[in-house]
Amino acid sequence: MKITKVESFVLHVPITPPITDAINVATHWGLAGVRIFTDEGFEGYGYTGTCAHGDDMIVDTIDRYYAPLLIGKDPFMVKEIWDELRFGKMHWIGRAGVTHMALAAVDIALWDIMAKASNKPLWQYLGGHKSKQIKAYNTNGGWLNWSKERLIKDVTEIVEQGFTGVKIKVGKADSHEDYDRCKAVRKAIGDQTLFMIDVNQQWNINTGMTWGKKLEEFDLFWLEEPLNPDDIMGHKKLADALNVPIALGEHVYTKYAFRDYIHQGALEYCQVDVTRVGGITEWQQVAGLAASYDIPICPHVGDMGQIHQHLVAATPGAIMLEYIPWIRHIFVEPATVVNGHYILPQMPGASTEIIPALFDQYRVR
Repeated sequence: MKITKVESFVLHVPITPPITDAINVATHWGLAGVRIFTDEGFEGYGYTGTCAHGDDMIVDTIDRYYAPLLIGKDPFMVKEIWDELRFGKMHWIGRAGVTHMALAAVDIALWDIMAKASNKPLWQYLGGHKSKQIKAYNTNGGWLNWSKERLIKDVTEIVEQGFTGVKIKVGKADSHEDYDRCKAVRKAIGDQTLFMIDVNQQWNINTGMTWGKKLEEFDLFWLEEPLNPDDIMGHKKLADALNVPIALGEHVYTKYAFRDYIHQGALEYCQVDVTRVGGITEWQQVAGLAASYDIPICPHVGDMGQIHQHLVAATPGAIMLEYIPWIRHIFVEPATVVNGHYILPQMPGASTEIIPALFDQYRVR
């Protein structure tokens, strides 16, 4: 099998209503991606997720630097291709960020082709571990721009729908307001529901020490991205000082950075995101590293769960998966949660194939 054509794309899917966390305002979810065609008729879709900013740089990297190297290659040589792209011309100016997100899109498309050619869903092609369903937790009711009244209404409905875990955003300018919202949420969801909070990097070490300790009383399952993601030592200080586990990975782009977090004892839930590290190839390496330390994996869903549902189902140390349903309607086989659990996909591939009419509707490039 040979690659015959590489076609990049950008889709912007509206988020209704728009949301905010402590760092982002999002009106659309961006899919910067690629379709890879082969001489045997198999077509792979891969993409990374954005807040609809910077997509042009990602696809320019694919078009100008990655696509020419892909033509004529056998997609089953995915690891060799990964090395060639990773250490190619873009290595000099960027070993993370845009270049890795572009590499992730290409790598995901290649794994999609391999699974389709093998006539298996990706989770099974990778060697399945969970054959029926995956536990889900819901993030979509806890946005920072929600009033406290709407926040309580949404998390209550989430629990009524069968979810056994909810996550809300914190990082208000006045941390007393975060405390008040967390107190109200814990009261609303009861003692048996897992409760996670996400700071989106907005605390400094002093705020983390003070308010992380205060919020412990709400029996938090984890504290997510409390500090700048490059501050490994700061996260280690928090991990040592707090009784709440530290979770992060959304903005960690390489296996080497994950290695350093893990070796320093600064990471207790690994949220490695396949769209931020270099795709499925590197995601599996990070998962193996986490497994050697018995650190649970709970991916951040830059893909909104389409690809991660396969990876969690194929990985022993992956214990649950985030649920945000913004873009599920655009896929031929959408990620589906019933009674708080993902139902495993059955179609061959990585569940990345997009309905043609909606591909055209949301395409901006």
